[in-house]
Amino acid sequence: MTVTAVDKDAEQLTISITTELDAPVTRAWVLWSDPRQLERWWGPPTYPATFVDHDLSLGGRCSYFMTGPDGDQPRGWWRIVAVDPPHRLEFENGFADEDGTPTTGAPVMRMRLDLHERTGGGTTMTIASRFASVGDMEQILEMGFAEGITEAVNQIEAILAG
Repeated sequence: MTVTAVDKDAEQLTISITTELDAPVTRAWVLWSDPRQLERWWGPPTYPATFVDHDLSLGGRCSYFMTGPDGDQPRGWWRIVAVDPPHRLEFENGFADEDGTPTTGAPVMRMRLDLHERTGGGTTMTIASRFASVGDMEQILEMGFAEGITEAVNQIEAILAG
């Protein structure tokens, strides 16, 4: 299914996206735990992701880049701060330079994934992003974060069907 809600809360400094998946929680977890499946949806369709490193253990790191239609390659990183497979994952997510080093002064968001079994089958997936300041949240929104993550998550249905 597609995204069912995108909630922006300036008071709480959060952006949350919720979707209903026609798959059990264990299958939904694989969308995150298998880097090749994650690559198929993490970036919006015009900016597909490639994960270079992918370690979802506590304290683990992930690094990735997204390739744009003109060949540009913005880079990012995750640092895993909590993990409870197959139900929850929390990580810091930030921008990186060409060498994969975190970009100084760029916003860092803390993201939390929650996967819950739905009554009658399927999974509710919620991705909540928390920001350090209103300025950081506004900067990320101006970059098209809400639209980009919605487009990205909307690609999951095809992965589950195929």
